[in-house]
Order: sequence, then structure tokens, then C-alpha cells
Amino acid sequence: MQDLVMIPGLLCTGELFTPQLQALSSVARIHIADHTRGATMREIAGSILTLAPRSFALCGLSMGGYLAFEIMRRAPERVSRLALLDTAAKADTPERAAGRAALVARAEAEGISEVAKTLWPSWIHPSRLSDPSLLETVARMTADTGLTHFARQQAAIASRQDSIPNLRGIRVPTLVMVGRQDQATTVEDAEIITRGITRSTLTIIEDCAHLSTLEQPEAVNSALHAWLGG
Repeated sequence: MQDLVMIPGLLCTGELFTPQLQALSSVARIHIADHTRGATMREIAGSILTLAPRSFALCGLSMGGYLAFEIMRRAPERVSRLALLDTAAKADTPERAAGRAALVARAEAEGISEVAKTLWPSWIHPSRLSDPSLLETVARMTADTGLTHFARQQAAIASRQDSIPNLRGIRVPTLVMVGRQDQATTVEDAEIITRGITRSTLTIIEDCAHLSTLEQPEAVNSALHAWLGG
């Protein structure tokens, strides 16, 4: 059985992958990476690699995808296959980086939970914005992450390297997945990644936004299961 390292996104914990833990347990030993150790992508990726198995499949969502790109730069020989969910290869623009700093400042002044709620419309499909179970999960992940880690994560994301030039160097079987209505990292972002990685396939999840693993778990599980067995 293969090892699978899964990296959550910004303000998310291992709960992001709860639907996948049971669904994929027959084909993989799942390890949830800690993406709170470090203030740069390089530092966080290094801490993940230190604790990861010698060889592993790698799956990252959003910030987890940014970290997956960093891991592929640092230790491509350790990754057997790659899944990039609701993420982008491009670096932040100066304007977007400034927006991240402004969100951190607001969180410090107003509280992280209130600020995080302003992100929900761009993270969650409109049809799920009234789903109490989903919203409780997202709120719990925010609280468990906390302000200190949120600030460090945003700083790491804002200063990350542009990964588009590295896409051609990724040689492992790669699944690129995105929610059709993802506003944070769009279908266009996913298409850029797919065009760049030779051995990649694109899966678009319908009626789904940014948090695909929680919003449409059955569709995501099916695609990940096929990717792990392919």
C-alpha cells in the first residue's frame, strides 16, 4: 500500500480531508501534513519533508498546492504522483499580497473568525452557504488554526515563488482538480497547470467552489481513487 501525504489549505486543518480518510483507506496510508511550521514556503515544505515517508503520493489543496510545488522543486525524486486541488501555479501580484496583509491586520483588530467569514462567499458554492454542517466545519478549522498561524500562512503565500516555469519539469502522473465555481483559484488557473505538466489530467467538479473535498466529496474521492490506482 502506498503512502499519501495530504496538505490542507489556508485556514484549514486535517478536517478538510475527513471525507477522504475513509474513502481512500483501502488504497493508501494517509498522512496529514502540518503546514503551520515556518514562515516561508521553503521552511514549511522542509518541515513536511522531514516527517514524510521516504516515497509518497502528494495531494495539496490551495495553499497545500503551493507547498506541493515547493516540494516538487526540492525533492521530486520522493514523489510518486501528484494531485493539485483548487490551486494555482502563479505567484501573487503585489496587489494580492497587499490584500493578504490587510486581511491579517483586520483579523488582528476584529478577530479571525469574523474576518474569515468574509472569505466564505469566494470559498464555498452559493448553494452551500446555508449548510450548517459545512459552515461549522469551516469555522472550527479557522478557530483551530488561529491568528498566529493565519498570519504566518498568509506571509508564506504572499512571498511564494512563481511555479509556472517549473511545470514542465514535473514528470509524475498528475491530477489537476478544480471546482467549476471556484473564485479563489479558477478553472483558468487549473488549465494553466494542466497545459504545463505533460502527464496531467484535468477534472472539473460541477456545482463546487474552492473547498472541493468538503463540498463534493464523492466526486473528489472518485477522482483521487482513480489517480492513486492509475
